[in-house]
Amino acid sequence: MTNALFPLSRRTLLTTLGGAALAGLPFAGAAQTAAPRKTLTLRATIGNTVLKPGADPVARPALTAAETVALRRGDDLAVRFENGLTQLALPSWRGLDGVAAAEPLVGRQPVPPGGTDSFIVPLRSAGTLLVDLRLAADGGPAPMPALPLVVQETAPPQLDGDEVVLIEDARLGSDGKPLAAGTEPGDAPWLYTVNGKPTADIALRANGRFRLRFINGCQRNVIALRIDDHEVRVMALDSQPSEPFLARNGTLVLAPGGRVDALLDAARPPGSTAAITLLDGGKPTPIARLVYAGEPPLRAAPLPLPAALPSNGLPAQLQLGQALRVELPLGALTSAQLDWFSPGAFTPASGPAFQAKRGRTVVLALTNRATQPMIFHLHGHHFRLLDRLDDGWKPFWLDTLAVDAGQTQRIAFAAEHPGLWLMEAFAAKWSAPRLLRSYLVT
Repeated sequence: MTNALFPLSRRTLLTTLGGAALAGLPFAGAAQTAAPRKTLTLRATIGNTVLKPGADPVARPALTAAETVALRRGDDLAVRFENGLTQLALPSWRGLDGVAAAEPLVGRQPVPPGGTDSFIVPLRSAGTLLVDLRLAADGGPAPMPALPLVVQETAPPQLDGDEVVLIEDARLGSDGKPLAAGTEPGDAPWLYTVNGKPTADIALRANGRFRLRFINGCQRNVIALRIDDHEVRVMALDSQPSEPFLARNGTLVLAPGGRVDALLDAARPPGSTAAITLLDGGKPTPIARLVYAGEPPLRAAPLPLPAALPSNGLPAQLQLGQALRVELPLGALTSAQLDWFSPGAFTPASGPAFQAKRGRTVVLALTNRATQPMIFHLHGHHFRLLDRLDDGWKPFWLDTLAVDAGQTQRIAFAAEHPGLWLMEAFAAKWSAPRLLRSYLVT
């Protein structure tokens, strides 16, 4: 039966994102062996995007990979970044834990127009990664792009298809040009694209199993995606495996930069279609379709229920009793708390918000003192979302969290990777500034 459309407020989106009751813990994975080094060239250029069906394309920055490279956990990746834009550009990676060489504003600096940068990235974890150019781009001439990168497991699950579904947003000024995030948009409506197009058809075949890697590539917006007529089985969040669980009502909620890997068993008849609807607290927007081939089913019956993906080696337990506990206000800061910095004002010498010895558990109390939701992104480590009573944690890992207005969320992580790492915070509002602090692991 098709689920009826239902109104989904911004508060409901955030509540679902922060407190979904999931089950199971990832299990420890086997040690990985070294693999030959691979190379990847990332290019920032001006491309053309059609933002509305039937409309002319608009020029906007694009981030592309010059080579098609099959990436796998354990690979050593030599990255070259080429900035073909007329403004500074700085890649920021989501899903990489402990890669100090790639850390923006610490290990890497903004690349000038026409410049290049090179560094090595060890791919310690499988998962859906995201590279974007947004950290140093607020208030610039145009919104900056994002590029998904897939790192396969050494023993991938049985699949009949594996596809990235990247959702991005845009707003057009009165001159018809895309507005940069961090600027005032006025009443410009939101426009959404999926994989760079206004709509998309995702091909399935009956009785097949398909992995869809959903990514919220929006500049600031929390979104939900509802997939009609299918069980949506979540396998990973923010690049880290979880025990498989069914998304409630086939709906996935994603903070900006968030990633969800889901398996769909194509149980509908050949020739069927099903809608994928985007919900952002306003009018529901049909954005894509699942389209079944007219050919006979791939097999006589669907595959058995999937096993969990192999662990990337994050700890099964966190020692909360001896944890370093830090209060970290977000949003409306008082004069005594003006130690969040714009990316242009941040330097490593700004001083860390806290420091922890390697191996110690850190608990952060994120209190949103603003009147609007705040997005928090932790670099360098993934974290657990703690239960309200601080006596356990949700059974999944995240690197990004939406915190509703007036709310406090507590997160915990094991400080495994020495170095200076960033923390980002910004309001879920197009014109909101992106702010930074750092933390130190010694």
